[in-house]
Amino acid sequence: MAQRLSRRLIAQYVARELTDSEDAKKLLQEVAGYLVESRRTSEIDLLVRDIEYELAERGHIRAEVTTAYPLGDALRQSTIDLIKQQTAATAVSLDETVDEAVLGGMRISLPGRELDQTVRTQLLRLETTFKA
Repeated sequence: MAQRLSRRLIAQYVARELTDSEDAKKLLQEVAGYLVESRRTSEIDLLVRDIEYELAERGHIRAEVTTAYPLGDALRQSTIDLIKQQTAATAVSLDETVDEAVLGGMRISLPGRELDQTVRTQLLRLETTFKA
């Protein structure tokens, strides 16, 4: 039976290989095989989070951006530039979600951080502040 590796070691390995090589599909198949063989498939969500964190440490950030309306090209580029400036990232990929419930503004979720400037959140803050 193979030695049980910690999630952190797996995440570090995957992040290192993803930044150094171009065969991501083969790498992910290898990791998936290990998880199935070691009966650790229930840890996939946690492992993905750990890999995102390790990639962020290496300057590759995946950001989840939620807005009320789709981003235009200029706003998308401004968002990428802001993230690079705030995190010193060298590469940024955006996962964009449109959620009309935010009303306006933007929520940016990064590994370990979140910037929520949505109108909905600002209204909730006002409501909480003025409730007595």
